[in-house]
Amino acid sequence: MAIFLDRNSKVIVQGMTGSEGMKHTRRMLASGTDVVGGVNPRKAGTRVEFDGRTVPVFGSVKEAVGMTGADVSVVFVPPPFVRAAVDEAVDGGLGLVVVITEGVPVHDTVAFRARAVASGTRVIGPNCPGLISPGQSNAGIIPADITTSGRIGLVSKSGTLTYQLMYELRDLGFSTAVGIGGDPVIGTTHIDCLRAFQDDPETDLIVMIGEIGGDAEERAASYISRLVTKPVVGYVAGFTAPEGKTMGHAGAIVSGSSGTAQAKKEALEAAGVKVGSTPSETARLVRGLLR
Repeated sequence: MAIFLDRNSKVIVQGMTGSEGMKHTRRMLASGTDVVGGVNPRKAGTRVEFDGRTVPVFGSVKEAVGMTGADVSVVFVPPPFVRAAVDEAVDGGLGLVVVITEGVPVHDTVAFRARAVASGTRVIGPNCPGLISPGQSNAGIIPADITTSGRIGLVSKSGTLTYQLMYELRDLGFSTAVGIGGDPVIGTTHIDCLRAFQDDPETDLIVMIGEIGGDAEERAASYISRLVTKPVVGYVAGFTAPEGKTMGHAGAIVSGSSGTAQAKKEALEAAGVKVGSTPSETARLVRGLLR
């Protein structure tokens, strides 16, 4: 089983005909994802060849959904156009929209997230690698060949750390790995994923990766202490980050005593989460619990 994305998911790609859209559509298809169409109003009616697979291009999300039954969109459009793209996907009735784009204005994210919530559409991202249910489907830019299917659920702010933990635990494998993104405002949170993994009968353990900035990890710790019965292993990036300097992600910044890695680690440990000091130690903790 998996969360949010499985072998039955039908994926369209908004921005498929751009350079990044083309590259990652090819990778998604190679990993077994059922990519049923792209969306580009200027190239509607054309078809694109990907290593023997022909993918049609539609003029709108609504048309793509009507013709293919798509229920997932992956968004590869420049930042100024992301809000319109997500709004179109929400209005088209899609259940899941994965926004890969970095640099989306926060006020745009706030607006399209509110619209999505009101319509019952789940948004993952922006500024994220997407999600993968190994052996079933891959929506985004996560390399599909670094891990296997298994019974670990992974939720992470960091794309790079998502890949590292997937690789280090590749022999155990994952039900689903979700990169939620590191912007100050995102569509799907740690808590959303923790809830879904807790309810997934084929996920036995959850790995949660956080980083400096904000209070998402502290809120997740509170949720874990109250409502998660499965073992959770955590890692928080940024113990040596200087105060006041953004580190990689737009939301990764320590302001005074707020948002520090140490505070997040302490909150998670108080909730019963085992927290690694490095990604490799985090993997060793997982192995110890699953041994």
